[in-house]
Amino acid sequence: MSPSAAIYLLSTLGGYVVTSFLLLKYPTLLHQKKKQRFLSKHISHRGGAGENLENTMAAFRHAVNMGTDMLELDCHMTKDEQVVVSHDGNLKRSTGINVNISDMKYCELPPYLGKLDITFQKGRQSEGEDKRIPLLKEVFEAFPHTPVNIDIKVNNNLLIKKVSELVTQYKREHLTVWGNAKYEIVEKCHKENSDIPILFSLQRVLLILGLFYTGLLPFVPICEQFFEIPMPSIILKLKEPHSISKSQKFLIWLADRLLMRKSLI
Repeated sequence: MSPSAAIYLLSTLGGYVVTSFLLLKYPTLLHQKKKQRFLSKHISHRGGAGENLENTMAAFRHAVNMGTDMLELDCHMTKDEQVVVSHDGNLKRSTGINVNISDMKYCELPPYLGKLDITFQKGRQSEGEDKRIPLLKEVFEAFPHTPVNIDIKVNNNLLIKKVSELVTQYKREHLTVWGNAKYEIVEKCHKENSDIPILFSLQRVLLILGLFYTGLLPFVPICEQFFEIPMPSIILKLKEPHSISKSQKFLIWLADRLLMRKSLI
């Protein structure tokens, strides 16, 4: 390589690095600042599944009373087109009865079991007296001022439409965020109602990480408003220590290092 070519290459690379750094630190130089609708430092997953039966009104009330900033919940639709709050589409795990929510009318849904395993903490259970599967509209009515994170659990156009209608009916566009780990569902949510902020899908999270670590992130417009990722280290709580190999522990450590960074916020 000739000296002139080397100088050109180094100056181009240096200019790229400096520009990327400045735009990453001051993104409003290139992009319009997004309006922050609400700030959530504490989010109650499934309403606080470690303290009450998941996704129940009792769990939501407890979380709000404890001062949570946001309720996270999951939605499915019944045979009679009612939007219900439930993590699982099949109720075998949570009720002991092997039925699908989509195959039953709301009035036919069985109650939760008195005790449920906590999926993110091996060997622990939550319990409660409120065993009823609630409707999404009940949550909106009970907590009109609390931000809600809605996980659309299935790729169902009617479910997405029904959730959008409820958000609009209760005037909660400024207090609601929705989406799913699957890009197709998030895309449909955004097309159905662009006034409701959307979450990053898993596919988009990986893309954002790639752009961030290559310095390309400042040059790419982003329509999502909420970056939500699970902590990789949670895997260590789900398995017995002796069952995790050194290579797996290293990958978990590396994923934590790559994902849990303040500069990504």
